[in-house]
Amino acid sequence: MRLCFLVEEHYRRDGMPLDVARQLTAWGHRVDVLRPGDSLLAISEEVRAGSHDAWVLKTVFGGPGLTLLESAAAVGLTTVNDVRSIRGVRDKALAAVIGRTRGLPVPVTYAAARWERLAEIPAAEYPLVVKPADGSSGRAVRLVRDPGQLLEVGPELAGEGLLIAQPYVPNSGTDLKVYCVDGELFATERSSPLHPGQGVRERQVPLPGSVARIVAQVGEVFGLDLYGVDVLLGPDGPVVVDVNDFPSFRQVPDAVARVARAVLRLARSGTAVSVPGGPAELVPAGGDPYGHLGFGEGELL
Repeated sequence: MRLCFLVEEHYRRDGMPLDVARQLTAWGHRVDVLRPGDSLLAISEEVRAGSHDAWVLKTVFGGPGLTLLESAAAVGLTTVNDVRSIRGVRDKALAAVIGRTRGLPVPVTYAAARWERLAEIPAAEYPLVVKPADGSSGRAVRLVRDPGQLLEVGPELAGEGLLIAQPYVPNSGTDLKVYCVDGELFATERSSPLHPGQGVRERQVPLPGSVARIVAQVGEVFGLDLYGVDVLLGPDGPVVVDVNDFPSFRQVPDAVARVARAVLRLARSGTAVSVPGGPAELVPAGGDPYGHLGFGEGELL
C-alpha cells in the first residue's frame, strides 16, 4: 500500500508515529513522511493526484497538517482517523459539548476568551481545572483552588487563546489513560499533571468494566478508531477529562505493530467522506500507480 504520514514539527523525533511508518516500510509498504510545518506544499495538485491509499496525521491543535488532511478528505481520500472526528476532539471546548450532549460523563465546562471572565464562575464550583482549549501534553493546565488564586495564575494564561474551566474531580492523584487500538482497549496509570509529587510509576493496569464501556462509547460518539481517553475515578464514578486522536500508546504491548496493523486495516476499508456539493464516497484500497510528491521536505522511508 501507499501511505502518507503527516508529522508536525512538535513530533518529528517521537517514536509514535515514526516507528509505525518504519514498521510499515519493513512490511513492504511505501510510506511518505511529510512535515507540513516546514515544507512548501503543492497542496492543490498533489492532494488531487490521489497517490496514496490513506493519509495519517500526528499534529498539534491548529497545525498546518490538519488543513492538509482535510484537503485530502474533501476530495474523497481516506484519512486515519476520520478528519471530522479529529476536529471534534482537538478543540476541548467542542469536545466537551459533544460529549455531554451525547451522554458521556464529562464535567460541566465553562469557556472564555479572556481569563478575567473566568472570575464570573460561582465560587461554589471551585476548585477549578483551567486549561487552553487547544492544549496538549499538559500545557498550561492549572488547578485553581479559589477565586483569589485565579487572580494569581490568570496572567500566566493570557495569550493562550480560548480557555476552558471545569470543576475539579476529587481523585487519588493518579490518571487513568485508556488507549483504543483496532477495537482493543488498554489501560495505563500515571501521575496526574495536577499532582506531580505523587511519583506514580507509569504502568499497564487492569481495565474496570465500567471504564471500558465509557471508552468504547467515546469512540462511537466521536467516530474515532485510534484514540486515547483520560479518565478520573471520582467519588461519583469515572469522569472523562480528555480525548486524544492518535496518542502515544505508551505501555500498550507491541504498540508499534498493533497500530501499524490498524492503520493498514483502516486504509484498506476506506473512509466514507461527505464531499461538499456531492454524495459520500467510499474510497477503496488500490488506485493509481505511485506518483512523485512535490512537497519539498517529503521524506520517503
